[in-house]
Amino acid sequence: MYAEAEGIGGIVTGDRAAREERLFLVGASAVLDYVSTELVTFSDAWMPYDLKGQAQADVYAANAQKLSAALHGMSEALHSEIDPDEPTYFAKPTESGVDNYREDDGTPSDVWSSFEVPHRYGKFTHAPGFGHIGYKRSAEGPVLCVPVRGPREVIGYLWASDAEGAASFEPRNVSDDESYEAGLMWLDRLRSAHDRGLSPTEALAELTGPLDQSKLSTIDLASLREMSHRN
Repeated sequence: MYAEAEGIGGIVTGDRAAREERLFLVGASAVLDYVSTELVTFSDAWMPYDLKGQAQADVYAANAQKLSAALHGMSEALHSEIDPDEPTYFAKPTESGVDNYREDDGTPSDVWSSFEVPHRYGKFTHAPGFGHIGYKRSAEGPVLCVPVRGPREVIGYLWASDAEGAASFEPRNVSDDESYEAGLMWLDRLRSAHDRGLSPTEALAELTGPLDQSKLSTIDLASLREMSHRN
């Protein structure tokens, strides 16, 4: 049996505490006579350097002890020793918190660029279900595309190809949380159009109705991706 619950908390930055909706996850499992409890965190505020390898001494000093206290409090309440789990792509759990990865020369690693950015971008290039759910998200030939603007600038491009049964959103900057979430929203809309039986270009026409149709163009997908990343 396994049960889990996500927790809301506050991360101290400067002179204020920022509310985090998904700061922790507490899970408990029971198999025969073995019972275990785990604490998972979704923040890098407990480490001396953030996931990009940038120093955050003040943030670390204000928050690290809270995680350490939570771990030891759970240990005492459950009468169980702290057993750090295996390292993830992002950090190394310890008995008192979380530690950064470091390069061979001792500098903190930029695991954000190495792992999180490729993971995010993969959502736009690979359809779920091993490519069998929704439209394909990659194409070899030319695609019809239109730019999508955010509050300040173009955040990406919607594109479609009937010949290859493909359509997706090409984001300009998946590292930016707002742009990334907006891109996921467009993927959801494309999935909905697919489930209603629309062809890729029909979906593009429906979704880009409010957009400037004069911006529609045809371009090779490889070139579109190069242009998007370059800009």
